Amino acid sequence: MSELRQTVDIIDDEARTQRFVFVLLNDFTLLSFASALECLRLANRMAGRELYKWLLLGEGGETISCSAGTEFNLDDDLIELHRDDWVMICGGIDIQQNSPKKVIGWLRREARKGIKIAGLCTAAYTLAKAGLLDGKAATIHWENQDSFQEEFDEVELTKSVFRIDGNRMTTAGGTSSIDLMLKLIAEAHGETLANAVADQQIYSSIRTDQDTQRLSVPTRIGVRHPKLSQVIQMMEANIEEPISPSILAKDVGMSTRQLERLFRRYLNRSPKRYYMELRLQKARNLLMQTDMSVINVALACGFASPSHFSKCYRAHYDTTPYRERGSQASRLSI
Repeated sequence: MSELRQTVDIIDDEARTQRFVFVLLNDFTLLSFASALECLRLANRMAGRELYKWLLLGEGGETISCSAGTEFNLDDDLIELHRDDWVMICGGIDIQQNSPKKVIGWLRREARKGIKIAGLCTAAYTLAKAGLLDGKAATIHWENQDSFQEEFDEVELTKSVFRIDGNRMTTAGGTSSIDLMLKLIAEAHGETLANAVADQQIYSSIRTDQDTQRLSVPTRIGVRHPKLSQVIQMMEANIEEPISPSILAKDVGMSTRQLERLFRRYLNRSPKRYYMELRLQKARNLLMQTDMSVINVALACGFASPSHFSKCYRAHYDTTPYRERGSQASRLSI
Protein backbone atom coordinates (compact mmCIF):
# COMPACT_ATOMS: atom_id res chain seq x y z
CA MET A 1 0.00 0.00 0.00
CA SER A 2 2.79 2.45 0.90
CA GLU A 3 4.53 1.85 -2.45
CA LEU A 4 1.28 2.58 -4.24
CA ARG A 5 0.81 5.83 -2.33
CA GLN A 6 4.34 6.91 -3.17
CA THR A 7 3.70 6.21 -6.85
CA VAL A 8 0.54 8.32 -6.79
CA ASP A 9 2.37 11.14 -5.01
CA ILE A 10 5.09 11.19 -7.68
CA ILE A 11 2.57 11.33 -10.52
CA ASP A 12 0.29 14.03 -9.16
CA ASP A 13 1.90 15.68 -6.17
CA GLU A 14 0.40 19.03 -7.15
CA ALA A 15 -3.01 17.67 -8.18
CA ARG A 16 -5.98 18.93 -6.23
CA THR A 17 -9.10 16.98 -5.37
CA GLN A 18 -11.32 16.41 -8.39
CA ARG A 19 -15.09 16.72 -7.93
CA PHE A 20 -17.49 14.38 -9.70
CA VAL A 21 -21.12 15.48 -9.85
CA PHE A 22 -23.59 12.60 -10.22
CA VAL A 23 -26.97 13.68 -11.59
CA LEU A 24 -29.49 10.95 -10.79
CA LEU A 25 -32.43 10.66 -13.16
CA ASN A 26 -35.63 8.99 -11.99
CA ASP A 27 -35.45 5.16 -12.26
CA PHE A 28 -31.67 5.28 -12.77
CA THR A 29 -29.77 1.98 -12.87
CA LEU A 30 -28.15 1.36 -9.51
CA LEU A 31 -25.35 -0.85 -10.85
CA SER A 32 -24.04 1.79 -13.27
CA PHE A 33 -24.08 4.51 -10.63
CA ALA A 34 -22.60 2.40 -7.83
CA SER A 35 -19.88 1.00 -10.08
CA ALA A 36 -18.67 4.50 -10.94
CA LEU A 37 -18.87 5.80 -7.38
CA GLU A 38 -17.05 2.80 -5.89
CA CYS A 39 -14.11 3.38 -8.23
CA LEU A 40 -13.69 6.88 -6.82
CA ARG A 41 -14.00 5.69 -3.22
CA LEU A 42 -11.47 2.94 -3.74
CA ALA A 43 -9.06 5.27 -5.52
CA ASN A 44 -9.06 7.50 -2.43
CA ARG A 45 -8.57 4.52 -0.14
CA MET A 46 -5.76 2.96 -2.13
CA ALA A 47 -3.97 6.29 -2.58
CA GLY A 48 -4.33 7.18 1.09
CA ARG A 49 -5.57 10.67 0.25
CA GLU A 50 -8.64 12.43 -1.15
CA LEU A 51 -8.10 12.38 -4.89
CA TYR A 52 -11.83 12.55 -5.54
CA LYS A 53 -14.97 13.89 -3.94
CA TRP A 54 -18.55 13.69 -5.20
CA LEU A 55 -21.95 15.29 -5.08
CA LEU A 56 -25.39 13.83 -5.78
CA LEU A 57 -27.78 16.14 -7.63
CA GLY A 58 -31.25 15.69 -9.09
CA GLU A 59 -34.36 17.58 -10.04
CA GLY A 60 -35.94 18.96 -6.87
CA GLY A 61 -32.85 18.31 -4.77
CA GLU A 62 -34.54 16.09 -2.20
CA THR A 63 -34.92 12.36 -2.94
CA ILE A 64 -34.97 10.14 -6.02
CA SER A 65 -35.52 6.44 -6.66
CA CYS A 66 -33.49 4.00 -8.71
CA SER A 67 -35.13 1.38 -10.94
CA ALA A 68 -34.97 -1.14 -8.07
CA GLY A 69 -37.16 1.17 -5.97
CA THR A 70 -34.51 2.21 -3.44
CA GLU A 71 -34.70 5.88 -2.53
CA PHE A 72 -31.63 8.13 -2.34
CA ASN A 73 -31.18 11.45 -0.57
CA LEU A 74 -29.78 14.11 -2.89
CA ASP A 75 -27.22 16.71 -1.85
CA ASP A 76 -28.80 19.49 -3.88
CA ASP A 77 -30.94 20.53 -6.83
CA LEU A 78 -29.49 21.24 -10.30
CA ILE A 79 -27.12 23.94 -9.10
CA GLU A 80 -24.52 25.90 -11.05
CA LEU A 81 -21.27 23.97 -11.31
CA HIS A 82 -17.56 24.80 -11.46
CA ARG A 83 -15.86 24.67 -14.83
CA ASP A 84 -13.51 21.88 -13.74
CA ASP A 85 -16.26 19.59 -12.40
CA TRP A 86 -16.93 16.25 -14.08
CA VAL A 87 -20.65 15.54 -14.58
CA MET A 88 -22.00 11.99 -14.65
CA ILE A 89 -25.65 11.71 -15.76
CA CYS A 90 -27.08 8.43 -14.48
CA GLY A 91 -29.90 6.97 -16.57
CA GLY A 92 -31.97 3.82 -16.41
CA ILE A 93 -35.36 2.63 -17.59
CA ASP A 94 -37.90 4.73 -19.54
CA ILE A 95 -35.13 7.22 -20.32
CA GLN A 96 -37.26 9.25 -22.76
CA GLN A 97 -39.77 10.07 -20.02
CA ASN A 98 -37.06 10.46 -17.38
CA SER A 99 -35.12 13.14 -19.26
CA PRO A 100 -37.19 16.19 -18.21
CA LYS A 101 -36.92 19.63 -19.82
CA LYS A 102 -35.37 21.06 -16.67
CA VAL A 103 -32.47 18.59 -16.86
CA ILE A 104 -32.04 19.16 -20.61
CA GLY A 105 -31.93 22.93 -20.16
CA TRP A 106 -29.52 22.66 -17.24
CA LEU A 107 -27.21 20.40 -19.25
CA ARG A 108 -27.10 22.84 -22.15
CA ARG A 109 -26.23 25.74 -19.86
CA GLU A 110 -23.48 23.85 -18.02
CA ALA A 111 -22.05 22.44 -21.26
CA ARG A 112 -21.32 25.98 -22.46
CA LYS A 113 -18.63 26.17 -19.75
CA GLY A 114 -16.73 23.33 -21.41
CA ILE A 115 -17.48 20.93 -18.56
CA LYS A 116 -16.75 17.24 -19.15
CA ILE A 117 -20.06 15.36 -19.21
CA ALA A 118 -20.72 11.61 -19.20
CA GLY A 119 -23.92 9.66 -19.82
CA LEU A 120 -23.99 6.37 -17.90
CA CYS A 121 -26.18 3.48 -19.11
CA THR A 122 -29.10 5.01 -21.06
CA ALA A 123 -28.20 8.62 -20.24
CA ALA A 124 -26.55 8.95 -23.65
CA TYR A 125 -30.13 9.61 -24.73
CA THR A 126 -30.33 12.59 -22.34
CA LEU A 127 -27.07 14.02 -23.67
CA ALA A 128 -28.20 13.52 -27.27
CA LYS A 129 -31.56 15.16 -26.53
CA ALA A 130 -29.67 18.19 -25.23
CA GLY A 131 -27.65 18.25 -28.47
CA LEU A 132 -24.39 17.46 -26.66
CA LEU A 133 -23.50 14.44 -28.82
CA ASP A 134 -24.04 15.99 -32.26
CA GLY A 135 -21.18 14.94 -34.52
CA LYS A 136 -19.65 12.77 -31.81
CA ALA A 137 -19.20 9.04 -31.31
CA ALA A 138 -21.18 7.52 -28.45
CA THR A 139 -22.61 4.31 -27.07
CA ILE A 140 -25.75 3.28 -25.17
CA HIS A 141 -27.13 0.06 -23.73
CA TRP A 142 -27.72 -2.44 -26.56
CA GLU A 143 -31.45 -2.62 -25.80
CA ASN A 144 -31.78 1.10 -26.60
CA GLN A 145 -29.61 1.19 -29.71
CA ASP A 146 -32.43 0.76 -32.24
CA SER A 147 -34.53 3.62 -30.89
CA PHE A 148 -31.45 5.84 -30.42
CA GLN A 149 -30.39 5.39 -34.04
CA GLU A 150 -33.86 6.26 -35.29
CA GLU A 151 -33.97 9.50 -33.30
CA PHE A 152 -30.36 10.76 -33.41
CA ASP A 153 -28.85 10.15 -36.83
CA GLU A 154 -26.34 12.97 -36.23
CA VAL A 155 -24.62 10.85 -33.54
CA GLU A 156 -22.12 8.15 -34.53
CA LEU A 157 -23.48 5.26 -32.47
CA THR A 158 -21.06 2.46 -31.60
CA LYS A 159 -21.44 -0.86 -29.79
CA SER A 160 -18.50 -0.21 -27.46
CA VAL A 161 -18.72 -0.74 -23.70
CA PHE A 162 -17.79 2.92 -23.33
CA ARG A 163 -16.79 5.79 -25.59
CA ILE A 164 -14.87 9.02 -25.03
CA ASP A 165 -15.08 11.74 -27.67
CA GLY A 166 -13.57 15.00 -26.55
CA ASN A 167 -15.31 16.22 -23.41
CA ARG A 168 -18.22 13.78 -23.84
CA MET A 169 -18.28 10.25 -22.44
CA THR A 170 -20.91 7.53 -22.66
CA THR A 171 -21.19 3.99 -21.31
CA ALA A 172 -23.33 1.01 -22.23
CA GLY A 173 -24.53 0.40 -18.68
CA GLY A 174 -23.88 -2.21 -16.01
CA THR A 175 -20.22 -2.71 -15.19
CA SER A 176 -19.05 -0.60 -18.14
CA SER A 177 -18.95 2.30 -15.66
CA ILE A 178 -16.00 0.55 -14.03
CA ASP A 179 -14.10 0.42 -17.32
CA LEU A 180 -14.65 4.13 -17.96
CA MET A 181 -13.67 5.15 -14.44
CA LEU A 182 -10.54 2.98 -14.46
CA LYS A 183 -9.44 4.70 -17.66
CA LEU A 184 -10.04 8.14 -16.14
CA ILE A 185 -8.17 7.18 -12.96
CA ALA A 186 -5.25 5.80 -15.00
CA GLU A 187 -5.03 8.97 -17.08
CA ALA A 188 -5.06 11.18 -13.99
CA HIS A 189 -3.02 9.13 -11.51
CA GLY A 190 -1.38 6.25 -13.36
CA GLU A 191 -2.00 2.63 -14.30
CA THR A 192 -0.75 1.36 -10.95
CA LEU A 193 -3.58 3.01 -9.03
CA ALA A 194 -6.19 2.02 -11.62
CA ASN A 195 -5.08 -1.61 -11.44
CA ALA A 196 -5.19 -1.51 -7.65
CA VAL A 197 -8.78 -0.25 -7.79
CA ALA A 198 -9.66 -3.05 -10.22
CA ASP A 199 -8.08 -5.64 -7.92
CA GLN A 200 -10.11 -4.39 -4.97
CA GLN A 201 -13.29 -5.02 -6.98
CA ILE A 202 -12.10 -8.48 -8.12
CA TYR A 203 -12.31 -7.00 -11.62
CA SER A 204 -9.78 -9.09 -13.48
CA SER A 205 -10.54 -8.16 -17.09
CA ILE A 206 -10.44 -4.41 -17.75
CA ARG A 207 -12.11 -3.53 -21.06
CA THR A 208 -11.25 -0.71 -23.46
CA ASP A 209 -13.38 1.33 -25.85
CA GLN A 210 -12.53 -1.30 -28.49
CA ASP A 211 -14.51 -3.98 -26.64
CA THR A 212 -18.15 -4.52 -27.59
CA GLN A 213 -20.89 -4.65 -25.01
CA ARG A 214 -22.78 -7.76 -26.12
CA LEU A 215 -21.62 -11.35 -26.02
CA SER A 216 -20.54 -12.86 -29.32
CA VAL A 217 -23.22 -14.60 -31.38
CA PRO A 218 -21.90 -18.11 -30.54
CA THR A 219 -21.98 -17.31 -26.83
CA ARG A 220 -25.46 -15.79 -26.99
CA ILE A 221 -27.04 -18.70 -28.85
CA GLY A 222 -24.93 -21.34 -27.09
CA VAL A 223 -23.72 -22.79 -30.38
CA ARG A 224 -20.26 -22.57 -31.88
CA HIS A 225 -20.86 -23.06 -35.57
CA PRO A 226 -19.07 -20.48 -37.76
CA LYS A 227 -21.56 -20.50 -40.66
CA LEU A 228 -24.57 -20.27 -38.33
CA SER A 229 -22.97 -17.32 -36.52
CA GLN A 230 -22.19 -15.63 -39.82
CA VAL A 231 -25.79 -15.94 -41.04
CA ILE A 232 -27.19 -14.57 -37.76
CA GLN A 233 -24.81 -11.61 -37.91
CA MET A 234 -26.05 -10.88 -41.43
CA MET A 235 -29.64 -11.07 -40.23
CA GLU A 236 -29.01 -8.69 -37.34
CA ALA A 237 -27.33 -6.20 -39.69
CA ASN A 238 -30.19 -6.27 -42.22
CA ILE A 239 -33.45 -5.81 -40.33
CA GLU A 240 -34.94 -2.99 -42.41
CA GLU A 241 -34.30 -4.80 -45.69
CA PRO A 242 -34.37 -8.54 -44.91
CA ILE A 243 -32.26 -10.89 -47.01
CA SER A 244 -33.88 -14.03 -48.41
CA PRO A 245 -32.79 -17.42 -46.99
CA SER A 246 -31.48 -18.45 -50.42
CA ILE A 247 -29.10 -15.46 -50.57
CA LEU A 248 -28.03 -15.97 -46.95
CA ALA A 249 -27.25 -19.59 -47.72
CA LYS A 250 -25.33 -18.70 -50.87
CA ASP A 251 -23.24 -16.08 -49.05
CA VAL A 252 -21.93 -18.73 -46.61
CA GLY A 253 -21.46 -21.42 -49.24
CA MET A 254 -24.49 -23.56 -48.42
CA SER A 255 -27.68 -24.63 -50.11
CA THR A 256 -31.02 -23.34 -48.81
CA ARG A 257 -31.86 -26.85 -47.62
CA GLN A 258 -28.58 -27.14 -45.71
CA LEU A 259 -29.23 -23.80 -44.05
CA GLU A 260 -32.71 -24.95 -43.08
CA ARG A 261 -31.32 -28.11 -41.49
CA LEU A 262 -28.64 -26.11 -39.66
CA PHE A 263 -31.21 -23.83 -38.00
CA ARG A 264 -33.52 -26.74 -37.19
CA ARG A 265 -30.70 -28.70 -35.58
CA TYR A 266 -29.24 -25.96 -33.40
CA LEU A 267 -32.09 -23.47 -32.86
CA ASN A 268 -35.18 -25.63 -33.38
CA ARG A 269 -36.71 -23.18 -35.84
CA SER A 270 -36.40 -22.26 -39.49
CA PRO A 271 -34.14 -19.42 -40.70
CA LYS A 272 -37.27 -17.52 -41.73
CA ARG A 273 -38.80 -17.90 -38.26
CA TYR A 274 -35.59 -16.84 -36.50
CA TYR A 275 -35.26 -13.79 -38.76
CA MET A 276 -38.88 -12.85 -38.09
CA GLU A 277 -38.28 -13.01 -34.33
CA LEU A 278 -35.30 -10.66 -34.66
CA ARG A 279 -37.39 -8.17 -36.64
CA LEU A 280 -40.28 -8.34 -34.19
CA GLN A 281 -37.93 -7.85 -31.25
CA LYS A 282 -36.61 -4.65 -32.82
CA ALA A 283 -40.18 -3.57 -33.58
CA ARG A 284 -41.17 -4.01 -29.94
CA ASN A 285 -38.17 -1.95 -28.80
CA LEU A 286 -39.17 0.87 -31.16
CA LEU A 287 -42.80 0.76 -30.05
CA MET A 288 -41.83 0.88 -26.38
CA GLN A 289 -39.01 3.42 -26.61
CA THR A 290 -39.93 5.88 -29.37
CA ASP A 291 -42.85 7.96 -30.63
CA MET A 292 -42.53 6.51 -34.13
CA SER A 293 -45.84 5.69 -35.79
CA VAL A 294 -46.76 2.03 -36.11
CA ILE A 295 -46.42 2.36 -39.88
CA ASN A 296 -42.86 3.72 -39.59
CA VAL A 297 -41.96 1.00 -37.10
CA ALA A 298 -43.23 -1.59 -39.56
CA LEU A 299 -41.12 -0.14 -42.37
CA ALA A 300 -38.03 0.10 -40.16
CA CYS A 301 -38.35 -3.60 -39.43
CA GLY A 302 -38.82 -4.78 -42.99
CA PHE A 303 -42.60 -5.10 -43.17
CA ALA A 304 -44.17 -3.90 -46.41
CA SER A 305 -47.63 -3.25 -44.91
CA PRO A 306 -49.04 -2.41 -41.47
CA SER A 307 -51.58 -5.23 -41.74
CA HIS A 308 -48.87 -7.86 -42.26
CA PHE A 309 -46.84 -6.35 -39.45
CA SER A 310 -49.84 -6.41 -37.11
CA LYS A 311 -50.64 -10.02 -37.99
CA CYS A 312 -47.07 -11.20 -37.34
CA TYR A 313 -46.77 -9.14 -34.16
CA ARG A 314 -49.99 -10.53 -32.72
CA ALA A 315 -48.98 -14.11 -33.54
CA HIS A 316 -45.71 -13.65 -31.64
CA TYR A 317 -46.64 -11.36 -28.73
CA ASP A 318 -50.37 -12.12 -28.43
CA THR A 319 -51.25 -8.44 -28.80
CA THR A 320 -51.30 -5.89 -31.60
CA PRO A 321 -48.69 -3.13 -32.08
CA TYR A 322 -51.38 -0.52 -31.38
CA ARG A 323 -52.35 -2.14 -28.08
CA GLU A 324 -48.68 -2.52 -27.15
CA ARG A 325 -48.15 1.18 -27.69
CA GLY A 326 -51.33 1.96 -25.73
CA SER A 327 -50.36 -0.22 -22.77
CA GLN A 328 -46.95 1.45 -22.62
CA ALA A 329 -48.55 4.90 -22.52
CA SER A 330 -50.96 3.80 -19.79
CA ARG A 331 -48.15 2.36 -17.67
CA LEU A 332 -46.11 5.56 -17.90
CA SER A 333 -49.07 7.72 -16.86
CA ILE A 334 -49.61 5.83 -13.62
